[in-house]
Amino acid sequence: MKNLKLLAFCMLSVILVSMAGCSDYLDINEDPNNPTEAPLSGLMTNTTFETSQNMYSLGSNTSYYVQYLASPNPSSSTDIQDDVAYDNTWFGFYDVMTDLAVLRQDAAEQGATDYLGVANILTALNLATVVDVWGNVPYSDAFFVETLTPSYDNQEALYDTVHTLLDNGIQNLEQGNSTIELGNDDFIYGGNTDQWIRLAHMLKARYLNHLSKQSSYSPTDVLAEVDQGLTDNADDAQVDYFEDQFNPWAEVAIDNANLLLGGWISEQIVKHLDGTLYGVEDPRIEPLMGPNDDGDYVGTRNGAGRGSAPEQGARSVLTTDDFYASETAPVLIATYAEQKFIEAEAAFRANQPARAYNAYLDGIEAHMDKVGVSESDKQDYMSDPAVAVGESGLTLDLIFKEKYTAMYLHPEAWVDARRYDYQYDDMELPANHNPDLNGEFIRRLAYPDSETQRNSENVPDISLSDHIWWDVD
Repeated sequence: MKNLKLLAFCMLSVILVSMAGCSDYLDINEDPNNPTEAPLSGLMTNTTFETSQNMYSLGSNTSYYVQYLASPNPSSSTDIQDDVAYDNTWFGFYDVMTDLAVLRQDAAEQGATDYLGVANILTALNLATVVDVWGNVPYSDAFFVETLTPSYDNQEALYDTVHTLLDNGIQNLEQGNSTIELGNDDFIYGGNTDQWIRLAHMLKARYLNHLSKQSSYSPTDVLAEVDQGLTDNADDAQVDYFEDQFNPWAEVAIDNANLLLGGWISEQIVKHLDGTLYGVEDPRIEPLMGPNDDGDYVGTRNGAGRGSAPEQGARSVLTTDDFYASETAPVLIATYAEQKFIEAEAAFRANQPARAYNAYLDGIEAHMDKVGVSESDKQDYMSDPAVAVGESGLTLDLIFKEKYTAMYLHPEAWVDARRYDYQYDDMELPANHNPDLNGEFIRRLAYPDSETQRNSENVPDISLSDHIWWDVD
């Protein structure tokens, strides 16, 4: 398998050199002697791999907002929720969606319905993620229309587009008559179309559940999608890394060990896991972060920096011994554990206590199995009265608390934090918090400088405290 992945990655490297790397509305000049068309297989390799890179890139920013990570330096811009233009993250998503637009067009022309189905699903995933952090964004004329100033689509309407893309992807894959079969060029599922269909249903459940503050929210619809979604951890959508291409979180850990500081753990997630807040120590603390040099788990307060413990080794950080930051660890895109917590929340809101409680327990177990908690430690935790509360004792707070752990370092955790209004136990605003937010947590990202400078006539006028459409009661 590693040889197959290495071969695919080598192919990816060649393709990345030969392919157009920016959104169409940035491609001003074309060289007829340097063709930029890529085969379907190359586009599939690139888009599946780079989608995982996008999840890392966005998660490396939003993990400070939900207080998984904290900066070792006081008043770091991301840490204090300052106005930061994440141009590279924006371009990462638009580069992938541009390649997916080409893949969708070429796959349709060639009758490659498997490729078309996956491309529709990946487009939905990347587009929904962009909407969730920026709101109104370019889409309708962002790819094949020759313009440097694309219009911005309405964010609520784009959610309809997301569901249409997912429905179309399911239909494409269910046809079973593709002229070209998927294979190892698919870095996520290795060409398994059944798993792609289950992922599409899981994503529909995710995005329907985002509407929990809206009058249109239907827990019944969420559960209907869950019933057709992922079946166990083996269905997790992820990209596995290998010796020639390290997991990007491992790069953070390696850089930190070499004094290029990053990957410091927030005191919030430490308190969440070490028994301080809930009276039970969560065994996942060990695979999620490294202890300090004394063997203790000590976090850094967001916005405050290292304070009285400036030396390296005094605080907990990501290390390559962790599950998420080991050199060959997968980057997770969507997981069975996440789906179980979606199910638990929807069932709770639908007044189905038995289903909600069983899904809550299943979500904990799935995540513990994923990160390698031993069976005895798992059972000790799950039988503790603070966790094993019974159907009548289950609350939304407990569901969000356990999901917060399971979504560690994932950008979807920021969606949950906003839907939950950041009501996690003892979660405080960062020290030196951005005064422009008037004592409120950040609700969206600023548009990148590349857009505000080049496309100012179309870029919406927003503030960081403006809520994304689904985040409004």
